Amino acid sequence: MTRPGKIVCIGRNYVEHARELGNDVPAEPLIFLKPPSSVIRDGEWIERPPQSSQVEHEGEIGVLIGKPLRRVSEQEAVAGIAGIVAVNDVTARDLQRRDSQWTRAKGFDTFCPIGNVHTGPVDFDALEVVTTVNGEVRQRATGADMVFRIPMLLSYVSHIMTLEPGDLVATGTPSGIGPLRAGDSVTVSITGISRVTNPVRDRS
Repeated sequence: MTRPGKIVCIGRNYVEHARELGNDVPAEPLIFLKPPSSVIRDGEWIERPPQSSQVEHEGEIGVLIGKPLRRVSEQEAVAGIAGIVAVNDVTARDLQRRDSQWTRAKGFDTFCPIGNVHTGPVDFDALEVVTTVNGEVRQRATGADMVFRIPMLLSYVSHIMTLEPGDLVATGTPSGIGPLRAGDSVTVSITGISRVTNPVRDRS
């Protein structure tokens, strides 16, 4: 896939993930953006920036938009999906806690690995996201575990900003987030349909 025009992310969309960070589940979807310049592909390096001592993985189910979605219903939103893709919302956790908003913590170059796009039909609730680090499973959850399900999220976002072809919506990460260290290899997979694997190094 080409670089997304914008990357819309959903925070705290799994109950246990909200709890592991000491947060309540939001009453409405919590939205933030990652810059397109953070995107990397399978096999490219995730670089830990010197500004952070706590870089962590966040495996997510990504939704690629195929046609303009502006103030649409959930059914119309589903019709606008071009594909499903594995996403790693890499986060500088120490900076996220320090800042009042998350642009810096989420926006470093290399902080958005994206896998291959699956374009066939899917059961959103059955989609399973799994994150492994050096082969060890860190995260595992399904679309059914989300607080706000995929059709609702797309409709909700479309009533705030128009989703355009090529945009990416990252639908939140489950519990099990953890540190990435130089020398690690991290894989996010949507079981059977998309995956992205990246080695980790410190930025020189």
